[in-house]
Amino acid sequence: MESNKDEAERCIKISISALSNNQTDKAKRFLEKAQRLFPTDQAKSLLESIEQNKKPPDGAERPMNGDGSGVRQRSHGDEAGDSATDSAKPYTSDQLDAVKKIKSCKDYYDILGVEKDAGEEDLKKSYRKLALKFHPDKNHAPGATEAFKAIGNAYAVLGNTEKRSQYDQYGEERAHPTRQQHRHQRHDFEADISPEDLFNMFFGGGFPSRNVHVYRNGGMHFGHQHRAGPERREQRDGGFALFVQLMPILILIFVSALSQMMVTPPPYSLSHRSGAGHINRRQTQTLKVAYYVGASFTKEYSGKDLRNVERSVEEDYISNLRNNCWKEKQQKEGLLYRARYFGDSDLYQRAQRMGTPSCSRLSEIQIMLHG
Repeated sequence: MESNKDEAERCIKISISALSNNQTDKAKRFLEKAQRLFPTDQAKSLLESIEQNKKPPDGAERPMNGDGSGVRQRSHGDEAGDSATDSAKPYTSDQLDAVKKIKSCKDYYDILGVEKDAGEEDLKKSYRKLALKFHPDKNHAPGATEAFKAIGNAYAVLGNTEKRSQYDQYGEERAHPTRQQHRHQRHDFEADISPEDLFNMFFGGGFPSRNVHVYRNGGMHFGHQHRAGPERREQRDGGFALFVQLMPILILIFVSALSQMMVTPPPYSLSHRSGAGHINRRQTQTLKVAYYVGASFTKEYSGKDLRNVERSVEEDYISNLRNNCWKEKQQKEGLLYRARYFGDSDLYQRAQRMGTPSCSRLSEIQIMLHG
């Protein structure tokens, strides 16, 4: 069953990538496969969103009727690389003007519309607003896809402290390079995640891919970065350097795992585990948390030792509640983002009704402990 779960997660990853590329049928096919292998709320929610958005919602924009007002229709030659399906989708003059504005920006700060001393929250706020506005599913104006990628790349660089520092140092030189700089000095600021995956992580989860997009020599470049010759050797050297940097962490993980193997397992479990002998149910005195112990527990633990065990039980229980509460909030927030993005009122209502039982229980415990 665990192998089915891994395969289902892989299918969900493929479907999210397909949705980012407007491949709805492919996304639906892999989501259905994921549900057959290992049903999850995430796959179910995505399937429902796809079904809900097959029909345009009330009040959606329609192609113009020939009177020249309102919505404009793209022609097949409007944007090189666009599919015939995308070119037939409507867009407004405001959307087209917004795309032109993004493509005319001179640097990443200009793209995100923030000052050079903007903090992390300002960057996130600006990215969220622009990413929703220019996402290919929302904006079908010529060049919208490129603008969306530029926005994602801008945030991926400025949102990374090290890359931002390098960009601040070399950006102006690269925007107006001299011939000598072209020959001897190139500073490419690469994002480690594609704009589509970045969007998925902000609005409901996603997985990094190998696509990278760069802003090079004053212009925007998108797609896969192909390396050859010395650059390929630099990549291998960089991989070895990364391995050397990670070595202390790997050693720490190994030592930690080894120490865990040598530590005596706790005499209790928060769930019934017949294999470990934890079959007798008990409750802690303070918070009334249920836990399970072996047959000889009462003989081995009493008085102060018993209080220490129950304190550990309650700490583990509260830690689990915090983790589950965080997951519940993330799931609810993800549904709310999707509902707002797709304009799905039913999904929005469902997200609003979604409970967070672990968070509620955590609040009850805090009241019990602190009065």
